[in-house]
Amino acid sequence: MKRLADRFAAAVSRCCSLEDLRLQLDGACSELGFTYFALLHHAALGHSRASLIRLHNYPQGWVNQLEAEAGLIDDPVHCACRRTSTGFAWQGLAELGTIAPSAKQRFIASRDHGLGEGFTIPVHVPGEPAGSCSFAAAGDAPLPYERLQSAELVGRLAFEMARSLSGTGANPDRPYLSPRERQCLKLVACGKTDWEVSVILGISVETARQYLKQARQSYDVVSRTQLVVLGLRDDWLSFDDALPALVPPVAGSSST
Repeated sequence: MKRLADRFAAAVSRCCSLEDLRLQLDGACSELGFTYFALLHHAALGHSRASLIRLHNYPQGWVNQLEAEAGLIDDPVHCACRRTSTGFAWQGLAELGTIAPSAKQRFIASRDHGLGEGFTIPVHVPGEPAGSCSFAAAGDAPLPYERLQSAELVGRLAFEMARSLSGTGANPDRPYLSPRERQCLKLVACGKTDWEVSVILGISVETARQYLKQARQSYDVVSRTQLVVLGLRDDWLSFDDALPALVPPVAGSSST
């Protein structure tokens, strides 16, 4: 397996395109004992920015479902990536405190599309969107535990080469906001309180506050109005979205 990682490192160093890298990763995935892989920035499911990485061989039906739910449901694997910097098996997610009823339903849904047990390597690069490389077995196939260390090496090598080939981080044009942060920002721009945001999105008030705090930190601002103004500048919002937050109500008027 160490030789596999060495061979993979040599092979990806010669890749000239993301398609070359995808082919190399597909071969390594099979040698590691997996069927499926997904190398991506988590935001790539809900955003078309060219610099966002997205390489995978997941079943198309499962990809369609993930795209339809992007920003609406917190993916349990992506949530777990925020809590660790080392690779983890999906069956251990409960130990990381990320499994909620909706998350369990997502795992059940993935099985319907042929995915079985998996292993994910989180990737955290300061100033860039969160990402990961995941490998998944098919159906009821067992997880190849003896190869997970090599899978982690392969995943990190692949992600670094994907960053180089895609130009990620070379010209950051704006701070990154996750799909959930953008949802919260849009509702704040519509004049919603933290409590109203939490009710609309079906999350706790503290979680809503945390998303907005992260968004303010990304822009290094302290007020909600500043955040809305910068979100408007950077096209996270339309002017119609931002108008309620930027124009105070006329004295004596009421809103419905």
